Amino acid sequence: MSTWTALTHTAGRDAAEALCELAEGMTPEPVGSGVFEIEDGSDRWEVGLYFTERPDEIALALLAAAWGAEPFVISELPEVDWVAHVKRELSPVEAGRFFVHGSHDADKIPEGAEALLIEAAMAFGTGHHNTTKGCLLALDRLIGAGIAPQRIVDIGCGTAVLAMAAARVFPVTVLAGDIDPMAVDVARANVLANGLDGRVECVEAVGFDQPLIEGAAPYDLVFANILKQPLIDLVPDMARYVAHGGRAILSGILTTQADEVVAAYAAGGLALERRDDLGEWSTLVVTRA
Repeated sequence: MSTWTALTHTAGRDAAEALCELAEGMTPEPVGSGVFEIEDGSDRWEVGLYFTERPDEIALALLAAAWGAEPFVISELPEVDWVAHVKRELSPVEAGRFFVHGSHDADKIPEGAEALLIEAAMAFGTGHHNTTKGCLLALDRLIGAGIAPQRIVDIGCGTAVLAMAAARVFPVTVLAGDIDPMAVDVARANVLANGLDGRVECVEAVGFDQPLIEGAAPYDLVFANILKQPLIDLVPDMARYVAHGGRAILSGILTTQADEVVAAYAAGGLALERRDDLGEWSTLVVTRA
């Protein structure tokens, strides 16, 4: 079965979300849609629509014009077994003591490594992105320095790879929350696949706003691998829920955005302890004095 995509860009989140909402009422209607910020500081947003029938090009052109968006680019996608493709393309990732792999690479686990199984079919952070790898490396360094947090939470957990990494090395139950219920389902499946049932508790949550997460605070270690603006929006909650002497590992930040995030956290009482850049992405470790 053929599928089509229709992509456009516009200025500002409000316009992008309004355009996306109206497009969902088209005939034929899209089977999926999404709004994504282009992380280059331009405040440009991408609207993506996905169809199982050829979309109405005239209707799309009128929608784009009405919201001041660029003309939609419509593409027919070939039928591809994407899971098989990803399995071929994604090699295991080594980040300090951690080894993130799919089941097809289970025979490559180095002796003594902390192995984390994330299947290629699972979205939301396989460990191959430099933001996830940066967080794992930051965690590895804290372990090497003798840091032993007792209360740990992963905010915006995705596959829960970071929460599972912490549960592998610390004898505590790690909390993991995500705003997306599908991500929470994926995270729970990964926890079971890694033999960490009862060690990682996955819940649907908007930031720290969830009874279990709020009730377990304050935290000695917080992971937040999301995006610049949500990280900045979290500063008041970080100041409230990170324990004195506790740390937060932050990523999802372009190197060009890191100084702004550092300044926001410093203003909230969380000082920069370390910054590491991998490619165009930064990972920050901040601590509450």
